[in-house]
Amino acid sequence: MKTSVIGFPRIGEQRELKKSLEAYWSKKSTFDVVEKTAKELRARHWGYQKDAGIDLIAVNDFSLYDNMLDMMQTLGAIPKRFRDLEDKTYQYFSMARGNDTTTAMEMTKWFNTNYHYIVPELSLDDTYKLDISSIKSQYDEAKALGINAKINLIGPITFLALSKRVDGGDTLELFSKILPIYKELVKEISNFGGDVIIDFHEPIFVRGFEKALFLLKDAYNSLASKNKVIVTTFFEHSSEATKVLLITPIYGLGLDFVDGEKNIDSLGDIAKSGKKLFAGVISGRNIWINDLEATKTKIDNMLKVIDEDNLIISTSSSLLHTPFTLEYEDGLDKDVKSWLAYAKEKLNEVSTLSKMFSDDFNTSNNVLLQANIEAIRNRKTSKKVHNDEVKNRVKNLSIERDTPYEARIKAQREAFKYPDLATTTIGSFPQTAEVRATRRSFKNGEIDSDVYEAKMEELILDCIKFQEDIDLDVLVHGEFERNDMVEYFGEQMSGFAFSKNGWVQSYGSRCVKPPVIYGDVSRPNAMTVKWSSFANKNTNKIMKGMLTGPVTILNWSFVRDDQPRSETSYQIAVAISDEVKDLESAGVTMIQVDEAAFKEGYPLRDENIAEYERWAVEGFKATVAPAKATTQIHTHMCYSEFNDIIKTIEAMDADVISIETARSGNELLKIFKSVGYKQEVGPGIYDIHSPRVPDVSEMVKQIEALMEVLPKTQLWINPDCGLKTRKWDEVKPSLRNMVEAVKIVRNK
Repeated sequence: MKTSVIGFPRIGEQRELKKSLEAYWSKKSTFDVVEKTAKELRARHWGYQKDAGIDLIAVNDFSLYDNMLDMMQTLGAIPKRFRDLEDKTYQYFSMARGNDTTTAMEMTKWFNTNYHYIVPELSLDDTYKLDISSIKSQYDEAKALGINAKINLIGPITFLALSKRVDGGDTLELFSKILPIYKELVKEISNFGGDVIIDFHEPIFVRGFEKALFLLKDAYNSLASKNKVIVTTFFEHSSEATKVLLITPIYGLGLDFVDGEKNIDSLGDIAKSGKKLFAGVISGRNIWINDLEATKTKIDNMLKVIDEDNLIISTSSSLLHTPFTLEYEDGLDKDVKSWLAYAKEKLNEVSTLSKMFSDDFNTSNNVLLQANIEAIRNRKTSKKVHNDEVKNRVKNLSIERDTPYEARIKAQREAFKYPDLATTTIGSFPQTAEVRATRRSFKNGEIDSDVYEAKMEELILDCIKFQEDIDLDVLVHGEFERNDMVEYFGEQMSGFAFSKNGWVQSYGSRCVKPPVIYGDVSRPNAMTVKWSSFANKNTNKIMKGMLTGPVTILNWSFVRDDQPRSETSYQIAVAISDEVKDLESAGVTMIQVDEAAFKEGYPLRDENIAEYERWAVEGFKATVAPAKATTQIHTHMCYSEFNDIIKTIEAMDADVISIETARSGNELLKIFKSVGYKQEVGPGIYDIHSPRVPDVSEMVKQIEALMEVLPKTQLWINPDCGLKTRKWDEVKPSLRNMVEAVKIVRNK
């Protein structure tokens, strides 16, 4: 049985692309070095797939920053403010990161993953011009290496649906303008030579998106009429789109049978159509080993409906969302490691599944299959997974604070006496090379705890002094002791495992290393009290304690798949609630519980949303339920479209929420006003994802614009996210300008 992989991680097994890009951006190397690194990585990654026996290997899944951004350059869909930049490389990275004079394009989450894509900006005035050079170059590289390639492209409807109209209106109105460019693109690809397969990704249809089904038919009647075209969806079922696509001349369909189990209902119609089914049965999003015997049974049942020649075994989505390989994970618990499969290991799972349908396959002699069977059995019975005490605490969960918001905020205002337009930051300050080296040296045993703690205290004191010097109203300790806002907490809780090299791309060169939740979760000891208490004792100003909320820990981790996600979330909530109580007892009574990833955990199908909202809100409320009325609970949410969840945000009942709005103006804030949101809000007034330093006058205008939406008594002023990834020479002037701008507005 033939095999395919939708896409592969591109950052490199040792994050080679990240390091090369960042050296180029900091002017320590040239773009030639980046191109050389990228070419080497592509060849290596294709080689891994070819050696594993993958029949169809993706080309054009590689990107120097983001595939949506690549598609913009391919189509010539360049926003007006970047069109005069003649250097294509400078233009590309300016669109992604901004430059000295121009703000970057907006980013948002790719469906319900932690990957961020660049949001295309379109208008009716746009003119498009095809540039196929990058696709042709990558295809030629693959062909020269003997790779049997399929060319990945973001489909026209998904491209439009994930874009925004800068002139107002519906992006789908531009379909008649964008389709001819796609037709030209397909024509050019058909001239590459050979039997080229084009894999159009249309994941927008896993949301239903029925208003665009007629466009789907028009698009693929046109694009697939003379070409071998696959249309692939992932992350959920896309049954409505499947019905339409089956009456177009496409070659095949790629469907997710891991997160989109209802795709199974389409098998009969697919069989009647005679089209190829690229069956996504190996998860592209999680890292648990596939139960190969169970999956073979699933495929056997598919084969009762579909001819074997028309079924290709595939991943459920691109492996972009998983770490690279387990080969370097020599520090993981032996049992836990045996339960995991990263991207490279998943290639072998795909290949082994294919071999299991061969007449000469010997189950008992296949080493990988036997190891898989043993690991599956071991995981089900392991005492490392189950803890009755944790389960009993969840059964007795309390989810309500004793005092309503109106009474709480009055008590908090009296206790803290902070001014209107109070200034603060989201929590983290720059993680310099020195900070990372100190943490690494301590972790590796090169320095003892006394030396490490003395250095952390020095960094915290310096951070406090800077914040006091610029006259911020509410301070943070800087989080220098934390490697990652989720990993830091997971390392101190039971039921978590941690990798050395489990990096996953978040955006651009930014990578995260998600924890692995393999068992029941509890908190043996206090996690943040020591550092927050130290900081609090060394300033006369208000000091925020910083925690990560249960839903964000859940959504930014690789979560066990042997119980409902809601159960794991409640377990984390109980653990973090213990930390809230301990911080409060230590005198830290302004506490931020970040739920940066709250929105990205949303189900993609409307019918599943209410249940997610129920347990996600309950988890947050259970975390902060022990807090007294005078303890002010903040939360922070990253890139989100809040209009559809504003009532849910209200239900969370946080005292203050900070949100990322810098790249999207005041549109998000207007949503809060439209529903009569009562709690206090901190809209980010400048974009920390760009190295650009906004000046005072720009910030004054932004604050005044905010005050046109909400009253000053309800507003906090802060950057739009944590400052961890920025440099001090960017952070210091930006925050000084922010505080100065607030003072100017207050004086007015």
